[in-house]
Amino acid sequence: MLSLGRFYWLAVLLGVIWAVELVNIATGYVLNGWLGLLPRSLSGLDGVLFMPFLHGSFGHAAANTIPLVVLGSLVAITAQRLVLMASLIIVALGGIGVWLFGAAAIHVGASGLIFGWFGFLVARGVVEKRAVPLFVALGVVLFYGTMIWGVLPGQPGVSWESHFFGCVAGVFAAYSLRNSGQTS
Repeated sequence: MLSLGRFYWLAVLLGVIWAVELVNIATGYVLNGWLGLLPRSLSGLDGVLFMPFLHGSFGHAAANTIPLVVLGSLVAITAQRLVLMASLIIVALGGIGVWLFGAAAIHVGASGLIFGWFGFLVARGVVEKRAVPLFVALGVVLFYGTMIWGVLPGQPGVSWESHFFGCVAGVFAAYSLRNSGQTS
């Protein structure tokens, strides 16, 4: 039977994102300037860790919530023992990629983590070649496959670099953690 306890971390993550969003709204989004990721700037390096909790608007936070719930739940269901390590790899490596190569702007949002979980779930199905991860990978590609276009530059004001480096970090996490967290 599926325990609700495996989703606790996801509820906490969403709670923190929305608490930060409320503070950001109340302060005119001052936290984004203080804690957002600013590429190649020592003062913006802390954004590697804080970027997923910050958003540019209420709509931005709302748009990230459903994919966070869906993809985060899939990771929790199929890779409970790996979710923390995979997420840390995605946030750290994805954020460092944006810090090194991103456009000179403040980068905020959880979409790097979302694209990272997407890359992780798809790559995990391929590298582990087991029924459940493979089935989940197929489902993720069918329902979220078009989001892969988000890793390409195109929409002004959208950090495609966060999408790209998050996805690459997710694939790396799947390869580096393969077979270490059999389906729970």
